Amino acid sequence: MPANLPDELLLRLRRFHSDYFPLHQQRFQDLVAQGQHPKTLFIGCSDSRLVPYLLTGAGPGELFLVRNVGALVPPYDGSHGLHGTMAAIEYAVLGLKVERIIVCGHSHCGAIRTAYEGAPEEAVALRAWLKLLEEAMLPVVPSHEAMQRTEQRSVVLQLERLLGYPMVRRAVEAGHLSLHGWHYVIEDGEVHVFDAEHGGFVPASQASTSGTGPYTPYVEHDGQILTD
Repeated sequence: MPANLPDELLLRLRRFHSDYFPLHQQRFQDLVAQGQHPKTLFIGCSDSRLVPYLLTGAGPGELFLVRNVGALVPPYDGSHGLHGTMAAIEYAVLGLKVERIIVCGHSHCGAIRTAYEGAPEEAVALRAWLKLLEEAMLPVVPSHEAMQRTEQRSVVLQLERLLGYPMVRRAVEAGHLSLHGWHYVIEDGEVHVFDAEHGGFVPASQASTSGTGPYTPYVEHDGQILTD
């Protein structure tokens, strides 16, 4: 960084310490003294335009966050290797005993587009990771509609994979844990929630719940069923 330019990150760290922290100091101290007890595991895409705390209105200590490329959940059977996302799910359910898990995808997802167009040869890990999207992809040229449908299909696929985790299924069947699938449309500022009963995504402004499921196969508007 040129010597005559301010270090923006350093300035932001200082503003946090001088401006934000004093207003919330007691909250942070309580979280240290009493430990964290988040009710929600939020699995979201790493995309910089997705800001979980803004979407949910949550504060410090309320969300246990997992961010990865595409908001993907590896199968529990280890067929795609072991991943930090798997460890986070296990810790959240078994250790923190969260009450809900949200999988949040979004519009204009770079992971979805890259899965269709192909990642660079040098991106070895990325190419392997995006194989987790194959079951959600459509045999079409990726138009805007196809991209949106794939983004939503991917969210449902990750929910179905979550039910493959024994601790998740056990908690869901006992009524201690609910699963929520969200698709955030960035340009509209609206989250569409997956409604398992009706088998589709509904804008949050029109939905009756924040989304649960799926417990039955996801049937799309054209009659196509998305299953494991």
